[in-house]
Amino acid sequence: MSTHADGRTGAAATSTPVGERYVYDLSEGNADMRALLGGKGAGVAEMMRIGVPVPDGFTVTTSACVAAMRNGGAWPERLWDEIQTHLDALERRTGRTLGAAERPLLVSVRSGAVLSMPGMMDTILNLGISDESAEGLAAESGDPRFAWDSYRRFVQMYGEVVEGVPGQAFEDELTTLKERRGVTLDTALTTDDLKELVATFRGVARQSTGHDLPTDPHEQLRRSVDAVFGSWNSPRARVYRGLNDIPDDLGTAVNVMRMVFGNKGATSATGVCFTRNPATGAKERYGEFLLDAQGEDVVAGIRTPRRLPELESVLPAAYAQLMATMDRLEHHYKDMQDIEFTIEDGTLYLLQVRTGKRTAAAALKVARDLVAEGEIDKETALRRIDPAQLEHLLHPALDPLQAGAPLTHGLNASPGAAVGTIVFDADTAAERGRVGDAVVLVRWETTPDDIHGVAAAQGVLTAHGGMTSHAAVVARGMGKPCVAGVGDLRIDADARTVTIGDTVLTEADTITVDGTTGFVYPGALPLVPPQITDDFSTVLGWADEVRRLGVRANADTGEEATMARELGAEGVGLCRTEHMFMATDRLPVVQRMILADTTEARQAALDELLPMQQSDFEEIFSAMTGLPVAVRLIDPPLHEFLPDLVEQSLLVQRLETDGAPGEPGELERARTLLARITRLSEANPMLGTRGVRLLLLHPEIGVMQTRAIIRAALAVRERGLDPRVEIMVPLVGFAEELRRVREIIVVTADEELASAGVTDLGYTVGTMIELPRAALTADEIAEHADFFSFGTNDLTQTAVGISRDDAEGSFLLPYLEAGIVPTNPFASLDADGVGELVRLGVERGLRARPDLEIGVCGEHGGDPASIAVFDGIGLDYVSCSPYRVPIARLAAARARLDAPTDDDR
Repeated sequence: MSTHADGRTGAAATSTPVGERYVYDLSEGNADMRALLGGKGAGVAEMMRIGVPVPDGFTVTTSACVAAMRNGGAWPERLWDEIQTHLDALERRTGRTLGAAERPLLVSVRSGAVLSMPGMMDTILNLGISDESAEGLAAESGDPRFAWDSYRRFVQMYGEVVEGVPGQAFEDELTTLKERRGVTLDTALTTDDLKELVATFRGVARQSTGHDLPTDPHEQLRRSVDAVFGSWNSPRARVYRGLNDIPDDLGTAVNVMRMVFGNKGATSATGVCFTRNPATGAKERYGEFLLDAQGEDVVAGIRTPRRLPELESVLPAAYAQLMATMDRLEHHYKDMQDIEFTIEDGTLYLLQVRTGKRTAAAALKVARDLVAEGEIDKETALRRIDPAQLEHLLHPALDPLQAGAPLTHGLNASPGAAVGTIVFDADTAAERGRVGDAVVLVRWETTPDDIHGVAAAQGVLTAHGGMTSHAAVVARGMGKPCVAGVGDLRIDADARTVTIGDTVLTEADTITVDGTTGFVYPGALPLVPPQITDDFSTVLGWADEVRRLGVRANADTGEEATMARELGAEGVGLCRTEHMFMATDRLPVVQRMILADTTEARQAALDELLPMQQSDFEEIFSAMTGLPVAVRLIDPPLHEFLPDLVEQSLLVQRLETDGAPGEPGELERARTLLARITRLSEANPMLGTRGVRLLLLHPEIGVMQTRAIIRAALAVRERGLDPRVEIMVPLVGFAEELRRVREIIVVTADEELASAGVTDLGYTVGTMIELPRAALTADEIAEHADFFSFGTNDLTQTAVGISRDDAEGSFLLPYLEAGIVPTNPFASLDADGVGELVRLGVERGLRARPDLEIGVCGEHGGDPASIAVFDGIGLDYVSCSPYRVPIARLAAARARLDAPTDDDR
């Protein structure tokens, strides 16, 4: 951006509302000002307020960033004046002057989003240093090496963050110098080496940008604040926000704080710590530190850090103070805290405190333990657990009996197991992940720019970095297994190979990483189902006490039904009978039924299918004994059970051209099948002959399915179990459709019951509401229904006019990226459109039949945001895939806890 005569950056200054402030001293803030000061600024201000040692400074508010974003980057007109005023005050309080040759003030310029986005935005350290101030800092400290180490760090960070110089260019020069000197660590470089590096780095920046870096510290400060504003919309930040549902319009605060130095020798250090273990939730000190280093060294993985307990033997007084402060902050916030600290010449300073990101297992254990310790109540605990995060617990783990000999071992940075082929860069991981390939991202160390690759990979493996490195933190937050800091990993980026000992692997090779133990294995090892822990069961039990919505599962087999019940499902909300037809031994029978030329031939095929379906229903009813099972009658069009039209056409063409060397009559059979497929094919099968329409055209199919359902229920009851049968008719748009099919079902069921001498099975008949007309005429349809189940997948397609199969591969992603639609409507319910149809359908259905049971099935039934809408509308239950049942249970509880009260309305 351009720089103006008055010191402003951006295109042109914008007017500022009278009385609005854009800068606050840390002493003026507190934890309740997060929306204005950002999480970091509010956290540091709160620590200052309660007496925790923090460096002095001030915060530029999120509203300043938002104002600049709305005006093409132009700052509000008073912003620079306010920054100058607060900088002057900071100089007076510290007795130091920014950029001075004597007693120089150096500051850090750090981002501070409202919601934590670790590593996604930019930081500049040591701002204010120059040739003159470096000499002054060296004289004051008596340590010239420290001063010039700080200087080379500033040039590198400023050049990369503010001026856009590729970071690798600096790293290459640093590596070259260390090789020339025969050293491996940065700390082994001498003062003269660092002076040379400063000059070299300035040359790198000049070659990259075409101009010298500015030497005026005030100009550096302006440009740095502007760069942090700009980093809010960096690609990595946008990807992270998209992955974590963080709004794009919040902006970031900017924190300007007096530098404290962890790189002043053996009595100085920097580190990151958690008040509890973020991987397991155990109540133990967890963290890492580096002596003679600055904070970015730890999180960037530049050096392999040491475990936190080792600090006690090195700097015992600072360690004791840190332990006491960790206890104090956790008790103050009543949650696990993530803390950044620096020790300067034995004096402890805290640079940041925030709620620590943790794995799903840790979230459950921390919540349960804090309740047991009396720090929080159950409702608070439930509010702190993200329902979507529970899915991480339901991923398979490595089978310890099948592990074999590992290739290597590293830090168990994020638990769980992952199997995938090796990829060496984030772009490849993202590209292959999009097409469904399972990959493991192997890097020297991940950076924030790799966020899209981490999201697409099954797991992460790094040669460098520790338990609090970027790779570890991001992987834990995403539920991705991660093994970090594997020292014997040798990556050849040009050859696209990785060497581990004597083993050389390429991108064609598959590996297994176990983030729970830190071991890495060759090949694809077998995984085992997840184990439900006591913490999991206890916390979900609390959710069950709170929620109003019932939670059922979509299950098409007895195995799925059993799994769903183990995960807490209270019945089956959708059993799709057509999936049973696709089995290898059944598809030929289904095809004979479809191709039959006579009613007798069709009935013969249906008679053969009946016991097969009955067996399936018996398994499901047995698994769900005492709980309702909603069986949906056949839904898709018949041609879906036949070969593809194009493939069959090519087969006929080949047989006609080359002859039919096979069985006699093969060509004629192929032609007959092609003719039948052609007759059944439709231009828009989703809106064609399927569901209730197919049942009315071929009632014998509905009769067969009803007999199979009733016979299965009777057989299960004879075994002493309690089947609860619900028969569901799909795609109803007219009340008369349901009335006629219901009559077929009732007549058939009554025949079966009479034949068995049973009168009290108590089955019900209902319908799916998946067409706008059905929702709008729900009162008429309800006259013939015992229950409704909203099929919101199809309701979304028909209401919004979007074909899911086509849209997700074409225009929907650009729509999302451009902000035309806020979310994928097939992943999260369109509350204003489709949600309003659901609301109308519920109101009108209940008006006609007050005892109508109403649920929803499909993908939206397991989406937390959609569940909140359904709870507000007043549905009785949601139904989702078995593995999303725990998510739905917790989300339903959160919906109740977050529901507006009468006072809110």
